[in-house]
Amino acid sequence: MNRIRSASVRPLNAVATVASLALLAGCAGSVGGNDSDSDASAGEGFAYDASQDEIDEALADLDPVTLKFQPSAMSEKSILAPNGLDVKKAIEERSGGKITVDIVWGQAIASYADVDDALADGRVDLAFTLPSYTPAEYPAFDALGTAMSTLPSSPVASDLAANAAGVQAAWETPEVLAEFEDKKLVPLIPMLAAGGYSTMCSKPMTSLDDWKGKQLRVGSAAAGKQVTDLGATPVSLSFPETYEALQRGTVDCDLGQLAPNVEAGTFEVAPNIGVASDAGIARSAGAITAGKKYSELPVAYQQIVFDSMSTTFSTMMEVVIGAKAKAVEQAKANDGSVEPFDDGVQKQMAKYAKTLSDKTAKKAGVPDAPSTLKTAGADWQKSVTELGYDDKGDFADLDEWYPEDANYDELGTQLFEKAMAEHRPE
Repeated sequence: MNRIRSASVRPLNAVATVASLALLAGCAGSVGGNDSDSDASAGEGFAYDASQDEIDEALADLDPVTLKFQPSAMSEKSILAPNGLDVKKAIEERSGGKITVDIVWGQAIASYADVDDALADGRVDLAFTLPSYTPAEYPAFDALGTAMSTLPSSPVASDLAANAAGVQAAWETPEVLAEFEDKKLVPLIPMLAAGGYSTMCSKPMTSLDDWKGKQLRVGSAAAGKQVTDLGATPVSLSFPETYEALQRGTVDCDLGQLAPNVEAGTFEVAPNIGVASDAGIARSAGAITAGKKYSELPVAYQQIVFDSMSTTFSTMMEVVIGAKAKAVEQAKANDGSVEPFDDGVQKQMAKYAKTLSDKTAKKAGVPDAPSTLKTAGADWQKSVTELGYDDKGDFADLDEWYPEDANYDELGTQLFEKAMAEHRPE
């Protein structure tokens, strides 16, 4: 049963729903950083709700370009591949083929540790990056990622709201945007929190006593602190080594997103999933970022790339939530369990999450970041409900009630209009 969406072509449908957006091409703040007198910004842009004919006219005198894009997927066959393929199609179709997107799978040009430099020097033009891997260089970003642990947790609705809130809060936090600017990068989506975190263990681990003395592979310093607070030992281990470590009993659990573990076959050796029902674990959030070449593109090309971020967001959510359903299915197939953490674990997790979030934000110089995220989260929770994206059952039955044709384009449209449109290149 395949609950991961196909990489079908979807139009950029976030158009014509707000009349004032027609003015954005002339009055929005630019993320491209181009000087108005620069040759790089030669030519005119187009309104967000422009027809394809109007876009074609704006691009008529522009030379074709090719952009190298490093998405998060390891290959075209990956369950994460739509995160690259959908964006490629959105950009190429909207540009009438004048922009070619060359996808580079598996971080083949630059690893996550090197991708910032590769974007800045032009080896890569667009990329999924992981600022959370270097919190010392992205302290404000890390503060928001840590604050994610204080938001409600559920398989569908809360994950959608948390991700939308993360995008909005990042755009509303100047210190986050400045961290990208300092590295000569252009944020297109300044925070993608992706899926919530779960434990994947060789044996069920739901109570406080279960946590004590266990060794958990973690992906961030913040998650490591939360694990320690619960009486377990965090282990720093690269993801490709995790399967064998679980198989040999070197670690008891992996703590992370379910999507990559579906692809890695983790549930063959760790089929017991533990999930949060309230506050959760700090996320190793990512971002979609552009570099040197994007900043030098004509404004109309920048607008096409930026407008595709609506598709980027909705596709990401379809992939990561669809993967959750697949993970539940695989866990059951391997005689595993899917259980919420006990109340004692949840209460301690929530209490420490708030303490850690406030401390991290204060140290990063963004003490208001947690409250900004919380307010945005509450607003987006309402929007998600209004759009009909409620949870239709428990996490343990997600494989039974989650629709195979789930589509979050409407949420992507709303997010673009509310949080991103004012940053559209001009």
